[in-house]
Amino acid sequence: MTLLPDPVWPVIVLAAISLVDAVLCIKPVRFIAQCFEDVKWPKSRWWMMAPIKFAATAGLILGIWIPGLAALTTVCLVAYFVVAITMHIRARDFGRNLFVNAIGMLVLCVATGVYCFVV
Repeated sequence: MTLLPDPVWPVIVLAAISLVDAVLCIKPVRFIAQCFEDVKWPKSRWWMMAPIKFAATAGLILGIWIPGLAALTTVCLVAYFVVAITMHIRARDFGRNLFVNAIGMLVLCVATGVYCFVV
């Protein structure tokens, strides 16, 4: 296992996706707002999603130079998407949001973690 990503490009791709996701969560666009409503995420807490996703972006990018930070951020993203999947299942939201978005992002995060830090 390594503490700096090797190769770096999957971490950069994951950071770019997290950045776009964060921007879309500032004032949640319609499909994100619908997702929050579908899993019954309280509207009073929607504000916290953008800072969390901006922090993930920063952790991934800074982790290119700071040993262990990108690996830790990737693990935190895996945990985030496990929680998101759990929320979708509890809400019986078995559509696109679960199978494409949450599970797709979980697979991408796990793949990034394994490819950049384990293999």
